[in-house]
Amino acid sequence: MKEVITLIKEQIENLPIMFRVSKYEDKSDYQSHYLGIIWAYLYPIIQIMIYWLVFGVGLKKGTSGSVDYLTWMVIGITPWFYMNSVTLDASKSIYQQVGMVSKMKFPVSVLPSIKILTNLSSFWAMLACSIILGYLKGGVLPNIYWIQWIYYFFAMICWLLAFGIFNSTVTILVRDYRIFLQSIMRVLFYMSGVLFNFETNAFPAFFVRFLQLNPFFYIVSGFRESMLGEDWFWQKPMLMLIFWLMVLFFLLIGSHLHYKFRARFVDYI
Repeated sequence: MKEVITLIKEQIENLPIMFRVSKYEDKSDYQSHYLGIIWAYLYPIIQIMIYWLVFGVGLKKGTSGSVDYLTWMVIGITPWFYMNSVTLDASKSIYQQVGMVSKMKFPVSVLPSIKILTNLSSFWAMLACSIILGYLKGGVLPNIYWIQWIYYFFAMICWLLAFGIFNSTVTILVRDYRIFLQSIMRVLFYMSGVLFNFETNAFPAFFVRFLQLNPFFYIVSGFRESMLGEDWFWQKPMLMLIFWLMVLFFLLIGSHLHYKFRARFVDYI
């Protein structure tokens, strides 16, 4: 637990640096493009339009309950795209920059967190698009349940921090791990309730309960419940407990591995 406290302390103490580095990475990623940083906001909009054409027009998909399917899907795919990008970027964050950071007074543990901040601009843009689309296509209006976004956003950041520090460390220790992680994330795209509503009578109860153990599923369904005004997060105490236990598990294991091998990261690379 001491290692977890040290990890969190490093994150808080270096927040100003993390914001500056994430801002720099945003600019450097798009500096050779004519539209520059605008692409960080334009890309999510293009993604929304593609899914609208495929599912809303091309396939004429039905609805999820009383909610238009496209609205339901876009609300869930917004946090998924963000979590997927952060997970994969964070997994290689230390591997890519540990050589440079090892020569500076800069804690390596904040590198995965920088990826959380760097991808936020795209997340906010996509979230805004999903809200607008929800209103135009499904007639979704703000309601008291929207306040839950604060909880689910906080839960999502905590999960990404814990999972990120674990993945970034294991990627250095086991070089094949990142390829394995990419494959797992492709599977989770379909198993996290992004495209299909598994919480129905059409699927076996044990299968639904198994999927609900997935932290990505918890966040995706949480964002939907918040925007569509279905349930409060405390109405599912067991799922909430399991989610936070998984966050704590990866945070404990990840921070332990990180501080145990951090001094030798350069040697492993």
